[in-house]
Amino acid sequence: MSRVELFERIRRDRRVDPSVSQRELMKRHGVSRKTVVQALSSALPPPRKPVTGRPRAVAPVTSFIDEMLRSDVTAPKKQRHTIERICQRLAHEFDFRDASYSAVRDYVAMRRPQITAEVRAGQGVVEGMVPQLHLPGEEAEVDFHDVTVELAGKKVVCYQFTFRLSYSGKSIHRVFASCGQEAFIEGHIEAFGVLGGIPTRHVRYDNLSPAVTKVLLGRSRKETQRWLAFRSHMGFDAFYCQPGSGGAHEKGGVEHEGGRFRRNHLVPPPVVDTLDELNRQLARIDAAEDVRHVHGSPESIGERFAKEEYLLRPVPEEEFEPGTVKTPKVRRDCRIVVMQCYYSVPARFIGRKVRVSLRANELLVFDGRKVIARHQRLARRWDFSDHLDHYLEILAAKPGAFAGSTALAQARASGAFTQAHDAFWEAAKTARGDAEGTRALIEVLLLHRQLSADAVEAGLAATLRAGSTTPELVAIEARKAVEAGSVGEQAAPQPVALPEPAEEDESDEGDEEGPVAEVISLHARRLLSSKGHPTPQMSVYDQLLSNKKKGHSA
Repeated sequence: MSRVELFERIRRDRRVDPSVSQRELMKRHGVSRKTVVQALSSALPPPRKPVTGRPRAVAPVTSFIDEMLRSDVTAPKKQRHTIERICQRLAHEFDFRDASYSAVRDYVAMRRPQITAEVRAGQGVVEGMVPQLHLPGEEAEVDFHDVTVELAGKKVVCYQFTFRLSYSGKSIHRVFASCGQEAFIEGHIEAFGVLGGIPTRHVRYDNLSPAVTKVLLGRSRKETQRWLAFRSHMGFDAFYCQPGSGGAHEKGGVEHEGGRFRRNHLVPPPVVDTLDELNRQLARIDAAEDVRHVHGSPESIGERFAKEEYLLRPVPEEEFEPGTVKTPKVRRDCRIVVMQCYYSVPARFIGRKVRVSLRANELLVFDGRKVIARHQRLARRWDFSDHLDHYLEILAAKPGAFAGSTALAQARASGAFTQAHDAFWEAAKTARGDAEGTRALIEVLLLHRQLSADAVEAGLAATLRAGSTTPELVAIEARKAVEAGSVGEQAAPQPVALPEPAEEDESDEGDEEGPVAEVISLHARRLLSSKGHPTPQMSVYDQLLSNKKKGHSA
């Protein structure tokens, strides 16, 4: 019971029975006469007297400790007095050993913030933050945040790129496999493309390594050459915050936004097959958040962005290559080495140099202006990415290497090599023998360069139902499925084109490239109609399905 409640009860008893004595009130409530008198004289208890404890053990040396703490205000951060050092100085310089470590610690904990405030107030310096006014279309902030993603069945640490307009609060979020310069530049390109413009004043950054190589005096920075070229191409300025934790307050909007978005949309860790799939999800979330209100704003993000959208500087029409360009040489195993990782390219480029664009989440291989290979970027050293299609010309001459190839293992893991392929392979080996059966499968795999995967699988199913293992029949049935409309037309153009005879003649690996023309022509003559000649009708081949004899040749 509080003293206010006690006083109220004493006063109520006297009010109900004015004749009750103070002695009786003392007995009823178990208090002293002094308390009864105080309650009857005032409803509010008198204030308690301050407790005057015994003098502190450090009282004789408090002035010396205060001087040490004052010197710490201007001392280097890593050379300030610890409690242990203060005790040592008190013992050696002032011959004082009466206070314990905990007594000195408690006094320092109380006095250090007071002395710091006193000294800085005398210098005209007061710690705090000043609210800022951001005009529409002028400023933005950028930062990276760590996120965990379950990518293709494995939990990996990725990096969330956040670009936030300071006025409206509209933000763009993308997740990359690294926070390197490729991801940094690609994130900006993606953000500028979504926003439809570039801030006219500046964009705020930490002193992150993709942009800054050296912190100079004040706000001056030595920037990386590629980042400087990107800023010059896009036409915007960079504002770099103070080093250390203090600089985080200079771009507090994006610091808060990155954490808020991660807590609200990436918990639990997303489960995706590729980062492209995840980024498509994030793009939809970003668009839906236009209806959200930033704390303290009566208008939604979308309403405020509508006011600054037309004030942004237009994005240049000429594109900027976001990837790092390299020119590795293709090895005899059809691989190139980029950042200590291995990527396959088509066999016909063995011995030649190719141009590589290493981007945030993928790697593109060019022959001139043409993309000849595309891989997901690898993060671990010595890891490899092999596409089965890149080895087909070699495997046609060396069918025994097919079953144990790393490319086949990765094709199975990705689902590109299906049960239909396996069934055809087993049937072909039974009918033709291991070597010739594998070559028949390779001819079927070459069909993927011209037809969609659904069409080839439909052709495989029809051929197996007919009891045949002939690659030509697979091509015919696949084309019939396309014409019937049961599957889609030709798939999107593959990064690998049919090899040209001239390139084969120039190759240093003539002995391995020799069989290429024979393998390619086997299906090319059926699938590619000659100029000026109509495409043959498929109905005349229906009779092939009537023969159920295994191994029957079309």
